[in-house]
Amino acid sequence: MTVFIMVAGAFTGAHVWRETAALLAAAGSEVHAVPLTGLDADRPAASASVDLETHVADVIAAIDAVDAGSGREIVLVGHDYGIHPVLGAADRRPLRVARVVCLECGMPQNGVPALAAVPDQEVRARLAERARHGECEGELAPPSRDEWQRWGSVAGLSDAALDRLTALAAPQPLGTLLQPLRLTGAVASVPTTGVLCTRNGVSIDLVQRLVDFGDPALAALTGPQVTFFELPTGHWPMLSCPTELADVLLRAAVGEGRRLRPVGAGAPPAHLRPFPLDVPELPRDRRGQVDLYVPDAAGPRPAVVLVHGGPVPAGARPTPRDWPTLVGHARLAAAEGMVGVTFDHRLHDVADYERAADDVTAAVELVRADPRVDADRIALWFFSGGGLLTSDWLAKPPAWLRCLAASYPVLAPLPNWGLTGSRFRPARAVAHAGDLPVVLLRAGRETPEVAATVEAFVTAAEDCGARLELVDVPNGHHGFETLDAPEETRPALLRAMRSVATHLTG
Repeated sequence: MTVFIMVAGAFTGAHVWRETAALLAAAGSEVHAVPLTGLDADRPAASASVDLETHVADVIAAIDAVDAGSGREIVLVGHDYGIHPVLGAADRRPLRVARVVCLECGMPQNGVPALAAVPDQEVRARLAERARHGECEGELAPPSRDEWQRWGSVAGLSDAALDRLTALAAPQPLGTLLQPLRLTGAVASVPTTGVLCTRNGVSIDLVQRLVDFGDPALAALTGPQVTFFELPTGHWPMLSCPTELADVLLRAAVGEGRRLRPVGAGAPPAHLRPFPLDVPELPRDRRGQVDLYVPDAAGPRPAVVLVHGGPVPAGARPTPRDWPTLVGHARLAAAEGMVGVTFDHRLHDVADYERAADDVTAAVELVRADPRVDADRIALWFFSGGGLLTSDWLAKPPAWLRCLAASYPVLAPLPNWGLTGSRFRPARAVAHAGDLPVVLLRAGRETPEVAATVEAFVTAAEDCGARLELVDVPNGHHGFETLDAPEETRPALLRAMRSVATHLTG
């Protein structure tokens, strides 16, 4: 028999597991939803000093209450914030725990507080400032009914479920978010399963792409004891699809799930596959943070500055400016008589858009200052998660920006990015684009979450009369240049590049 010990996320308590727990029990499992001190009504705080260690102790007590001689295997399930006390407890009872299930959360590391995983960046910044001043006591008020979206996608939640989530929400003790997680390393021996909810912006394929970037910190996710599942719902699957969640948990308990491919195993990762067009092998000219691919042509030439997507882990090697897709576009631009430019920016995390935007500005300034470049004829071309960086250029396009292009872009923050109040909102910014031509390459088989942001942008552009040209790749996936058959992508790439060239030289 499996014993599921389940720990809820921020502002919630044992009540959120009611339906899932009943389904697991009906399947023959023993289930304990852990009431957390200071969050659950039946476990009030004895003092104001509730912190992460308090909740670790709550979970340890639940583990110790299971008879060690019964032969029953314990599976710890942590949702959202709940993974922090789960890992803290598993680290101290590694021989008692058969598996840890990370439900809609990352894998926190030793010394990192739960605050680092708070998706609402305004809240994160405010609490970090309090922590710097030693103000670690008190509580964080729970979201109102309309604010839950700032903490994760509410996709799949009925009105009744959202009402229930709101009515039973409790203030989160600040110590639980600000106290660092302490791990000895013992938990590393415990098998782990990640359950990802795709409507919240994360999929197994996305995690595989992050691993493929080569960041050593993510290598552990490819271990034989690590499996993954995904559910097509938002951040609270125990309320939106308890039947499907119960099924996944039962399968996880017996070691099922998809495993990730280690770096270097099998075919090259998608971002390192060849560019689909034959382009001249033009050498790069590395000048500081930018690489220029300069055509053999007289006089200053227009330039196309290619802005890679992300987030890309800081440890990724090679870095984006050397990826075949970016280099291929730069050489294609040179073949069309323009200077192609690649560079690396610091979008390593969704919290990095501000500094990535500064990096784009700095790269453009460096390019415009090069004597081989016509400073008054510049195009910017954005890819994937770099699409949010179009906002500043759409909102106030300078006279020298003659065209803006984007390939399979993300054009609104995804639900788990915590950027609700940020300026990175291309669909709003496009109303101020004026006569700036926008060339948008749209993947017909884009992920639903990203496709929704693209369609919202297209609608906004059409409503304001923006100069939008759509270049469709009907059978293309996100990152189609190296994922899909060359015959599917070549016509679109050529058409888009030549359209950009026309805007730069016309």
